[in-house]
Amino acid sequence: DREPLSASELSEVRVEGVFAAENGQISYFVLLSSQARKLPIMIGAFESQAIQQMLEGIQPDRPMTHDLIRNILIRIDADVDRVVIDDFWNSVYYAKVYILADGEEHEIDARPSDAVAIAIRFGAPIYVADSILDLPVEDF
Repeated sequence: DREPLSASELSEVRVEGVFAAENGQISYFVLLSSQARKLPIMIGAFESQAIQQMLEGIQPDRPMTHDLIRNILIRIDADVDRVVIDDFWNSVYYAKVYILADGEEHEIDARPSDAVAIAIRFGAPIYVADSILDLPVEDF
C-alpha cells in the first residue's frame, strides 16, 4: 500500500545544473536547490541533454521532444504555469506540470526530468514539496 508524502508546503527551487556520476556506468542527475537544501534526481541521458542544452542556451537544428511540446502548447495558446515535484515513493519522484489553456488549469502527471525540461523552456517556476526536501540524504 502506498502512502504518499503530503505536498501541503512547497518551496520554489532552481536548477543548479546537470551532472554525470560514475558508479561502474555513467548516470546523470539534475540538482535542484532551495536555500540550503539540495535535491539530486537521477535522470536519463536524453533528459540530461535536453535540460543542459537549455541551460547553456543551445538551440538544436531540429526541435527535440521537449521543444516540440513547447511548440505545440504555444500554438494552441497554452502556457506552463508551474511544475511541482510532489511525491517520493518507492525511490521514485513524481511531478505534475500545470498548464493554463482557455482560462482553465490542467494538471498533467510527468516524470520530474521531463517536467523540469519543460519548465525551463517556459521559464516556469519549479516547486518541490518540503516533505521531499526534508528527507535525509540516505533516503535518496
